[in-house]
Amino acid sequence: MPIDDILGQAAKPQRGIQSLDNTGQLLAALVAAGRPLPLRDLARAAGMPPAKAFPHLVSLQKIGLLARDAAGNFLSGPLGLELGLIALQRLSPTREAEPEVIELAGATSLSVAMAVLGPLGPTVVRLEEAARPQHVSLRVGTVLSLVNTAIGRLFAAHLPEPVLIGLLGQDALRLAGVPKSEVVEAHSGAGEALAPAYAARLAQIRAQRIDNALSRPVPGIDTLAAAVFDHTGSIALVIALIGTSGSFDSNTDSATAGTLLQAARRLSWRFGAMEPMEPIEAAAGNG
Repeated sequence: MPIDDILGQAAKPQRGIQSLDNTGQLLAALVAAGRPLPLRDLARAAGMPPAKAFPHLVSLQKIGLLARDAAGNFLSGPLGLELGLIALQRLSPTREAEPEVIELAGATSLSVAMAVLGPLGPTVVRLEEAARPQHVSLRVGTVLSLVNTAIGRLFAAHLPEPVLIGLLGQDALRLAGVPKSEVVEAHSGAGEALAPAYAARLAQIRAQRIDNALSRPVPGIDTLAAAVFDHTGSIALVIALIGTSGSFDSNTDSATAGTLLQAARRLSWRFGAMEPMEPIEAAAGNG
């Protein structure tokens, strides 16, 4: 058989089982809802009549993929939970985020950094360079300040305060770091607490899930950073867009910020964070 015929056959879509496709639509609708649903609502979300959906749901119950609560609503069953746990155990956030980082760099023509919270602090573990040359001092392995970098502040905003105060003791050793005394105040009889201005900035970042740094820590380079969360609601990593000042809109309410937030939201969903997937309105503010 000619090679072109073989390749043509391989490219043809494989035939599936229609009833299983319908079952998959019901499962996808339940996942999209993110909460237990009654038969009528679940069938409507899957685009089928309740009478057609019900036999599929009964079979899903029998094998344990779905269950029903006391009110009769459908939710994930024991087999569904076990499959989810297996998937989460095998999940590597940095590996899973790699395609998103590459796609984000291509879509924005900006450099994209990915950072995790390592033993020494927020650490860059991936850097996808922009297509057009730009001077970015970040390198894989760079450890960033929890105070003076957008990436670092995203982590700081989602750490328990005692843990953050402990990490701030070494901030002066990080890129653009500061002495602990600049952002932590001693309170007689009450230990240490974050300085009010720093605490307020972190509270704003928690609400917005995005932060920017304009010409800091590198003059002439702007950064937009967004948080990615895992299935426990904890911060898993931070992704950031980096480019020359004036070459892109680095405000946190810009279209570029919206693109970054959507990428962070997709990754959070991939890591099991249970939150709605509707479009995000980028938050106002900069600095």
